Amino acid sequence: MDKMLYVAMSGASQNTLAQRAHANNLANISTNGFRRDFEQARSMQVFGDSFPARVYAMSERPGTDFTQGTLQETGNGMDVAIDGDGWLAVQAPDGGEAYVRTASLKIDALGQLRTGNGMQVMGNGGPIAVPPEQKVEIGKDGTITIRALGEAPNVIAEVDRLKLVNPDLKQMEKGADGLIRFKGQGTVAADNTVQVTSGFLETSNVNAVEEMTAILSLSRQFELQVKMMRTAEDDASAMARVLQLS
Repeated sequence: MDKMLYVAMSGASQNTLAQRAHANNLANISTNGFRRDFEQARSMQVFGDSFPARVYAMSERPGTDFTQGTLQETGNGMDVAIDGDGWLAVQAPDGGEAYVRTASLKIDALGQLRTGNGMQVMGNGGPIAVPPEQKVEIGKDGTITIRALGEAPNVIAEVDRLKLVNPDLKQMEKGADGLIRFKGQGTVAADNTVQVTSGFLETSNVNAVEEMTAILSLSRQFELQVKMMRTAEDDASAMARVLQLS
């Protein structure tokens, strides 16, 4: 009965973790560019000093769903989204390079080009700085052109180019902060074939119906695990009474 109790206990615990993964996906359904996490469960033997006769349930996140979301028009020329395969390079809060699919770009007081959540946008030579300007345009290839302050409408200057990359998705992983990073050493080289579309943002690839269905299914499994624990307790109590009579 202790084996039954252990399996039910570990199953209930892992059901809770699995529900947390789906709840996080559901909470980010309106987060632009969000990539949902997969979740799966499997049985694992308990290894230790004794023979591994017990098995427990283990929930894990085997990977990330890199399926593209849909493009949503915003009308803001500083909103960009990757058109097709590829990623936009940004500087993560830890100083390393991370990659996003879409961003609402803005220029801060120091002229640094940043995403909507404050990360610096990477260019060919590092973080992009934009001189004082009247107008900014971003081309399909990521080229950033401006009309400087005081210049005539037909005078434009190229400032930099967004660093666009297209690595193998098998080499990409999602961190605890939600940012996508390259598994290998160093950074990913720029890919000139990647294109962006300005005036659009990419939506999340989370399917609300699938996530809600998964949460409900896991909730029923949790209730079943709790019922099994109660059954194990009742069986143990009945066995104790039998032993007292003998």
